[in-house]
Amino acid sequence: MVTEPAAMRERPLAELRGGDQGVVILARVVSAERRDVVRRSDGGRLPVLSGFLTDGTATVRFTWWDPPALGEIERGTVLRAGPVTVREFRGEPEVSLSWRTRVEEASEAELPKVDLTKLPMRTVGSLRARDEGFRLDARVARAGAKTVSIKGEDRRLHEGVLVDATGTIGFTAWSEFRWVPGDAIRITGAHVREFRSRPQLVLDERSQVEPVGAEGLPTASSATSGISASIADVERLGGGALVRVMGVVVGLSPPSGVVQRCPECRRSVREERCRVHGVVAAIADLRARAILDDGTGAATVNLDRAATERAWGHDLRYAIDRARVYPNDSPPERELADALFGRRWTVIGLASVDDFGVSITPESISVSDEDGASRLATVRRVWSRDSA
Repeated sequence: MVTEPAAMRERPLAELRGGDQGVVILARVVSAERRDVVRRSDGGRLPVLSGFLTDGTATVRFTWWDPPALGEIERGTVLRAGPVTVREFRGEPEVSLSWRTRVEEASEAELPKVDLTKLPMRTVGSLRARDEGFRLDARVARAGAKTVSIKGEDRRLHEGVLVDATGTIGFTAWSEFRWVPGDAIRITGAHVREFRSRPQLVLDERSQVEPVGAEGLPTASSATSGISASIADVERLGGGALVRVMGVVVGLSPPSGVVQRCPECRRSVREERCRVHGVVAAIADLRARAILDDGTGAATVNLDRAATERAWGHDLRYAIDRARVYPNDSPPERELADALFGRRWTVIGLASVDDFGVSITPESISVSDEDGASRLATVRRVWSRDSA
C-alpha cells in the first residue's frame, strides 16, 4: 500500500539529510531534463527525469526514476512529491522519486515563507553552485541585454558581471532590474548554478534588488575595468568573470599561428578531418596562445584572430603567404613568438582554471611602453626565478 503524502511529514529542502525516507517535499523546478539510462540487470533502457528543485531554503538535485510519459516539466512549476528518499551525493543531499512517489502540482503560495531580512550576507568569493537563501552586496561591472529563443518563444535576458572585494561572478537575470555598470546593489533571493565550470548568479522573478551603500566595495572605476589580481590569486580563487592581470609574455603554446578550423563547429582540424563532423573543407584562422608570467605564476592568454593580428602587427593573409614560402620551417609561428616575447601586458578578461592551469579569454590587452632593454631584463629575472 502506498502511503498518502498528506500522512507523512513535509520538510523544507534545507532539512534533508542522506538516508531520509518517507519524506514529502514541496519545491519549484529549477531545471528538468528527460533521458534514458541503461539497466545493469538486463541492458534495457529506463527513462529518467533529473534536474534541480528549490524551495527558497535550499536547492537540491533530484532524480525521478521511470516517470510518467508526459511532456516536459516547465521551469518554475511547483510540485508536491512524496514519499521520496534522500541519499548523499558528493556531500550534498539528492532526492529520489520512484513508482511509489505521488507527484502533484501545488500553489506558489504554499512554498515556505522566508524572512528575506534574516538571510545571511555572503561574499562573491564564497558562492558555490547550488547556493541559495542569501543576500549579496556587489558592484555592477558589466550589464547588457539580449534576446534568446526558448522553445520557440523569444525572451529578453540580462547578463553581465558583479564584483566585490573577494572576486567576480557572472550573472543572468530574467527580469528587468534597470541597473547600470558602476551601481552598488544588494541582491536577495538569487541562486547559484554552475556554468562552464564557474559559479553563475541567477536572478528571476522572485529576486529582489535594491541600491546599497558602497562601503567595502570596489570603486566604480576599478569594478568596470577589472579587479587587479596576481595569477596565483586567480588560480587560488578558481578564476574570475572579470580580472586584470599584468605580466610578461615568455612564450607561446601550441597550437599558435595559422590553424585550420571546421566550418561547422570551429574546432581545430587535422588533415581536413574534424573529430565531430568528419572530413570537412577546413578554413584557415590565426590565433596565439601566449604564456603570461607575473612572478607568482603563469597563465595562458587565448587570442583570437583579431587580437592576434593587433598584437603581432600582421594579418592572416601575411601568415598564410609566409607558410607557403617556407612550408617546413614554420616562420609565421616563429615570427609571432619573436614579436610577442618579452612584452609586458595588462590583460582584462574572463579567467578559468582547470588541470592545465589558468586560462584567460581577454576583453582587452594593453602593452607597456617600457623599452626593450627593460623588457629583456624583466624576462631574465623571471627565467632566473624559474630556474632557481
